Amino acid sequence: MNIYEKCPEFESERFLIRLLHDKDCDDLLKVYSDKKALPFFNSDNCDGDNFYYETKERMAEAIGFWHMSYKNGWFVRLSIVDKETTSVIGTIELCLRVSEDKFNNMGILRVDVRSDYEQEDVLSDIFLLITPKIGEVLGCKGVLTKAPIYAVERIKAIQKVGFIKSEHLLSGKNGHTYDGYWTFGK
Repeated sequence: MNIYEKCPEFESERFLIRLLHDKDCDDLLKVYSDKKALPFFNSDNCDGDNFYYETKERMAEAIGFWHMSYKNGWFVRLSIVDKETTSVIGTIELCLRVSEDKFNNMGILRVDVRSDYEQEDVLSDIFLLITPKIGEVLGCKGVLTKAPIYAVERIKAIQKVGFIKSEHLLSGKNGHTYDGYWTFGK
């Protein structure tokens, strides 16, 4: 399966994870203007973008860039829909990492949610739903996600799913290195 030819949907009792839509803009503005959620967003290697968007126009620009990135096969951005409220409560970004470091040919998994969803039970549901399928959709050997030391709920959730703290740093652009990464299935 090539995620860039046909993007699958992932569904559990509580969540639907599907390709991002333009109509998600208002809900996503609530996520990306949430100052309490901002510290949990992984902006490593993102050319200075910290994913804090205060206006609908800036959110729409980001969505446009995410659509273009998907069309070009750079990465895919998926919306996380809470089926009970029918609102988009965050996004997932997936891409295949090609690098010279220990994380070559691994899938990168970024999960951004509103701060009221940054809870162990919610995050473990989301990670359990998407993580086991990443190898199939990206053709990678393992999965990589970031959880800084202060992300206590997130760390508990990813440990529950089977992620293990990596001792290696991620090598980024321009010689930058990043820590706080966890691996699954390597």
